[in-house]
Parts: sequence; C-alpha cells; structure tokens
Amino acid sequence: MNGVEYDIASLELPSHIRGFLSTLAPLDVLDILLVATIIYKTYEMLEDTRAITLVRGLIVLLVTTLICNLLELHVIYWLLQKAMTVLLVALPIVFQPELRRTLEHLGQGKFFGRSAFLNEEETRPIINGVIDAVFKMAQNHTGALIVMERDMGLNDICATGVPVDGLVTAAFLENIFVVKTPLHDGAVVIRGKRIIAAGCILPLTNRELPTEFGTRHRAAIGLSEQCDALIIVVSEETGIVSIVEDGHIRRRQTPEMIREYLKPIFAPESASVRDVIANWRKK
Repeated sequence: MNGVEYDIASLELPSHIRGFLSTLAPLDVLDILLVATIIYKTYEMLEDTRAITLVRGLIVLLVTTLICNLLELHVIYWLLQKAMTVLLVALPIVFQPELRRTLEHLGQGKFFGRSAFLNEEETRPIINGVIDAVFKMAQNHTGALIVMERDMGLNDICATGVPVDGLVTAAFLENIFVVKTPLHDGAVVIRGKRIIAAGCILPLTNRELPTEFGTRHRAAIGLSEQCDALIIVVSEETGIVSIVEDGHIRRRQTPEMIREYLKPIFAPESASVRDVIANWRKK
C-alpha cells in the first residue's frame, strides 16, 4: 500500500499548478481559446506577406531581451529595451498595409475565412492557359511579367496594382498585356487559380546586370531576391521567355520547361491523402 500511495503522490501536480487550475473558470478557458485563435489568425494573415520575416526578427529580439534580463547583462538589456520601445512606436508605420487589410477583413467578415486549394482537374487548364498565353505573347514580342505566388504571400505587392480577382485563362492574360493598355507595363500576380492583381510594381534589383536585361528582368530578379515567388518574363525586344527565382534568371525556356516549373506550384500538396479519401468514398 505504501508503494502505491507513493506512486500516486509522485504523480500529483505542483502546488502552483493546482492553485492555477482551481481558479480557472469556464469563461477563462473561453478567453484563452479566443486569444489563441486571434493570434493564430493574425499570424496566418501576416504569413500572406513578406512582413512575416520582420515578425520573426522581432520575436528573436524579444527572446534575446528576456535572456539578457535573466543573465543580468544590464548594458545589453538596457540597449535592447530601448530598441524595443522604438520598435513599438514604429510598428504601426511598418505594418500599415497589414493593419489596413486586417481591418478590411474584419469589416467584411473574412477574418475567420478559409482558403481553398486546387485539385488536379483545376490544375491542368491553368497551367495550359499560362503556357499558351506566354508563348503567344513571345511569338508576337509582347512584353509580359507574370508572378506566381508560392508559400510567401504577396498581398503587399498586389496593393501596388489594380485588384482583379479573375480566373486564369490564356485570353485573360493576353488581354492584360496588350500594348499601350494601362496594365501592360506592370506585373500580374497569380494565386492558385485566380489572377489577384495586375499592373503591380515590383522592386528593382541593385545588382549589375547585362545590358540585354530590361526593366522587366530587373524587377523580376528584384522580387525573387525578397520572396519565394516564381516569375515568368517575356522580353518585348527579343521574345525570349525567362524564368526567375531565388535571384537567378534562366533564359530561353520552352513550354515543357515552364510546365515543369509550374507543376509544383499548382499541384495539390496532399494529393495522396485526398486520393485515399476519394477511394474510400467510392467503396
């Protein structure tokens, strides 16, 4: 009996945890869940922009400040504390686009919305539409700049252009880049099966490039240096199709080469799981 009593006693929670749980009311649990949900949705919304990198930097800075305080590194802690104060003042300015978008989502009731994913039937016509449009424009020497969004969202880039929210088709893309139209000189941003925005302004690279590269190529490389997007460039002068990612440009692409780049972007991330579910439903 003594051995059993000892084992049971050893499993008891510490007194401070028992005290906390004893004071926890149902409304407190609801309060914690709401706060956790808001933090998660806020992070999810920031994840759709390049600002998520800045958020991670702020978290690292906060953790470093706490560690310096625990280790009693007074000078470094004082400097970090002052830096955090300045950052808190600057945050509304730095995150102005994200804050505005959050308020818009709240007003439209989209804060708790869910994003859709593509299936294989939707993927094939989209890839074919992009390839058809790109090489028709290349044949006609029509300049084009098409940004394919990946994991890192580009809502801040979309904000520099005109909202579109239209289904990706070859005809639609070709019409956007018709010469001397208002949206011709900007970039198109594609997310999933929809064109989110057109006429977008991309950041130019500061690197030295060969003279054969124009503004479109510089803009494509500049954006690829800051995010994980895949950018397709059609040269207006030569009609050459290029792929740009991770700060590197690969020229003279063929339709099959472009297809291999696009498949991982549009293909479902968990196709095997959905295949299992589909097969189970058929039984």
